[in-house]
Amino acid sequence: MSHHVKIDTLVGNIMPKRLTKALRGKRRWIGCHCKGFSSRSELTAFLSDLPVKLFDFCDEKCILQVNLLDYEMVRDVLSSGRVVSITSSGKIKLVRERMEMENKSRKC
Repeated sequence: MSHHVKIDTLVGNIMPKRLTKALRGKRRWIGCHCKGFSSRSELTAFLSDLPVKLFDFCDEKCILQVNLLDYEMVRDVLSSGRVVSITSSGKIKLVRERMEMENKSRKC
């Protein structure tokens, strides 16, 4: 006997239009200083081995999005080197304020 229950049998074939906040994955925002990168694509390539998404990059500062489960590992990796973690929060607005970055589009 299987213990798995198909969700569509419980709620029918109707899917919600949007995931509720509780069902979305938890994430953290990390503000970093990044030295020696001339472009967003160069920084993205440098970060490609980490489970992060580059959200903002401007004036040797960047904001990364990371899943909560990967947060501690990413913070440890970014403790030294060309990209160094300065601050983090569950709210991007707080990271922007702490990094003194304006709320612009993703490109500087």
